Amino acid sequence: MSRTFSEIKSKVKRGKAVVLTAQEVRELVESKKHIALEDVDVVTCATRAVMSGTYAVFSFPVARPHAFRRAEKAWLNGVPAQAGPCPNEGLGVLDLMVFGTARSKNDLRYGGGHLFRDIVERKKISVKVETDAGKTFEAEVTLDDMPLARLFGTRHCFKNYTAFVNPGDEPVSTIFHAIEFGPRLSGASVSGCGHLNPAENDPLLETIGVGTRVLINGAEGYVTGEGTRSTPEKPNFSGFADLHRMDPEYMGGFLTSSGPECVCSWAVPVPVLNRSILASVTKGDSDISLPVVDVVSRTPIGATTYGDVWEDADLEVRFDSGACKGCDRCRPEEVCPTRSIGFDTGMPTLDRTTCFNCGLCATVCAGDVFSAELGALCFDGQKVPIVVRQSDRQRALRLAEDLKMRILEGSFEITEMAERILL
Repeated sequence: MSRTFSEIKSKVKRGKAVVLTAQEVRELVESKKHIALEDVDVVTCATRAVMSGTYAVFSFPVARPHAFRRAEKAWLNGVPAQAGPCPNEGLGVLDLMVFGTARSKNDLRYGGGHLFRDIVERKKISVKVETDAGKTFEAEVTLDDMPLARLFGTRHCFKNYTAFVNPGDEPVSTIFHAIEFGPRLSGASVSGCGHLNPAENDPLLETIGVGTRVLINGAEGYVTGEGTRSTPEKPNFSGFADLHRMDPEYMGGFLTSSGPECVCSWAVPVPVLNRSILASVTKGDSDISLPVVDVVSRTPIGATTYGDVWEDADLEVRFDSGACKGCDRCRPEEVCPTRSIGFDTGMPTLDRTTCFNCGLCATVCAGDVFSAELGALCFDGQKVPIVVRQSDRQRALRLAEDLKMRILEGSFEITEMAERILL
């Protein structure tokens, strides 16, 4: 038995469709209820994670016409931007491309991901331009001054990822950890939202393809094709959306021991066309494989499942300022990859709007100010504690619920792909 996309879209328009989040599907399965094809029409899936393959394109005026002939170099809040490809000769307009992993020349802890969030928050952005004539122009702009501001993903939303460990004898700096990666299997770094991940729920990409409408950081956007390094076993997507409509809480910067990275979020509707898709959406975390890889050599050394990561884990870090021991140096504040920890009148504070729930603060806190059950990877007789998560499942759940409500109220229209992504 199977259904067509048109049949499901018609049910959605008539208000007759059953739309569930991926989490709600799992809860039905866990309640021992048998789910048949007619019991669910659309499943909303989501992920929020560090996504390196991110860049943004901006176009906006920075000076009066004829103030300069063409821009050669540019910086936004110190983050280098690539000028062009259009020179906009004599117009005083900049066309810029900024990479999500670019690092500010003024602050090595600030990068493209931080910049993108600041722009979406409508903060004033410092612009510096060097021209082909050697002149320098400076200005301040906000997102409202930018007629065009789009965020692009070149490698987003992996079907699943890998867990990283360091079996060597020396600590390692890497993008997969916010601090130096401890040696001798002392901890693990993980990424991926398990059964919530969109491609996990449509592994053959029968509904997700070129032209599929999605939410990227809360803004409507589109899949443009497969991403770089996409494979049949681990597909990922390229896509874009308008920064003017994004929600800053779903995006941001994430500082690693090898420099700043970019956080992005995707939510994708998966129409349940057939029993194959139904079987995928009913899978749990323990049904999804998670290879364990040496972070240096990138070679597999074991395997487990996402059950080790998310089953019985705390999705949100617990915070108790009263438990502070008054250390001379606050290690959680020093290592927080999103700069969410501070001090107010001598007491620790936690900005929940920027906190990524990576759990690193709970790993390094000398007291119980920050605490969370992060789980451990169990493979080949080893038990390695998870010390940092590069995915935020709590907000992924929220985004999946947001997409569900938009579909039900009619503000988000599901779209049939224009072309299938070949695996």
